[in-house]
Amino acid sequence: MMNKNKTKHKVLFEDARKLKGISKNSVDLVVTSPPYPMIEMWDDLFRKLNSNIDKALKKQDGQEAFELMHYELDKTWKELDRVVKPGGFVCINIGDATRTIGDQFQLYSNHSRIINKLTSFSFKTLPLILWRKTTNAPNKFMGSGMLPAGAYVTLEHEFILIFRKERKREFNTISLKENRNNSALFWEERNIWFSDIWNLSAVRQTMNKKKLRDRNAAYPFELPYRLINMYSVKDDNVLDPFLGTGTTLLAAIASGRNSIGFEYESNFSSVIKEKLQTAKTFSNETVRKRLKGHMNFISDHKEQKKSLKYINEIHNFPVKTRQERKLQLSVVCNLDYKDLSNIMVEHKQLEGNEEWTETFNKQQKISYSQKTLPL
Repeated sequence: MMNKNKTKHKVLFEDARKLKGISKNSVDLVVTSPPYPMIEMWDDLFRKLNSNIDKALKKQDGQEAFELMHYELDKTWKELDRVVKPGGFVCINIGDATRTIGDQFQLYSNHSRIINKLTSFSFKTLPLILWRKTTNAPNKFMGSGMLPAGAYVTLEHEFILIFRKERKREFNTISLKENRNNSALFWEERNIWFSDIWNLSAVRQTMNKKKLRDRNAAYPFELPYRLINMYSVKDDNVLDPFLGTGTTLLAAIASGRNSIGFEYESNFSSVIKEKLQTAKTFSNETVRKRLKGHMNFISDHKEQKKSLKYINEIHNFPVKTRQERKLQLSVVCNLDYKDLSNIMVEHKQLEGNEEWTETFNKQQKISYSQKTLPL
């Protein structure tokens, strides 16, 4: 990969039930979180999509409403079967719902319904991730409290469903192999990210418009950032058919991937533009955080008098495994977002003389017999 490259990003305020403008087999990775069926904050949106949902809710038929809501999501999943490349991945963040309809309280299993639908297409389900969003609020328990046989288990997790289309992805060209090597994870990141339980804080964002406040349910940046780095390589195409406030877009920019986002609610455009104003700084701080984490890992090894056998050939710091030798950290040097349908981002390779890298390395005062870190 050259020291500088560009990525392209699109935000389209259109209905994701038809992914217009996306060619067949053109998407490498989908990272998204759709509206959650049977969560009341999404009722009005689903009513707009299908008037029969309103009728089902009014006659207190929860199961019919549940199926009708998923029927609308199914249209997007069918489109994913068209646009995702063989070997591509789909990652869906979804939570189950609990709700009282009439006098009947029950759980509506959104995650199992989506698994059943995706696997009816060309997707194979892979081990999923539990995203734990623990709360210690005293009123989090539902039901009769201390009295037996009347309380309900509290939902403190959501699911990250992971699917692969058809077969294992092949990296059979020089360019793909190079991008794959440049996109390697740090050993210590791999051990955390590929765990099946993630403990990440949920995001609550302040929205100025009531409509947006009612629809706000963004996942934290760390969630799509991990998934993008786990299941794609640099220059890949990432799709989010339910973009919302643009978190997946920011994660794709920070990761050096191209992206397309669909969002039904055009009022989110102002929120996305606000985020893009600080996207360059935020992206580069994310890279700084990764580097700092790795430097701390190196420092711990040194204190434990353990040696790291390999040196990263691009940045000249020690790494744990051979596969990290060509890992490349890149920063954003220019971002043009005047037109949300044509966002251009220029990336450059992180150099050893970057001011913040130099400052950090001097603070760490780390050196090795094999090589000296770039100061």
